[in-house]
Amino acid sequence: MPDPQTHDRRDLVEPSAETRYEIGKQDLPLSCPMPGMYLWSSHPKVYLPIHQTGEATCPYCGAHFLLRGFDPADDEIQRLNRREV
Repeated sequence: MPDPQTHDRRDLVEPSAETRYEIGKQDLPLSCPMPGMYLWSSHPKVYLPIHQTGEATCPYCGAHFLLRGFDPADDEIQRLNRREV
């Protein structure tokens, strides 16, 4: 589990509507905030359906995500986007 006490770390980014984040298949399933983002000022974790169009916007913070090399026919993208329940 990520450490929620991230307020004093300098190696993290803050999710922001002013930033466009490019992700790859290795980042699926996509959630916001992503690993490597601050948690102390963040919102609840939400999974985003980037596998449908190759783009997704977080409904909480407005961060916009693009999936590099998106191909709607790529079965691997569909498989990787599934998360274990």
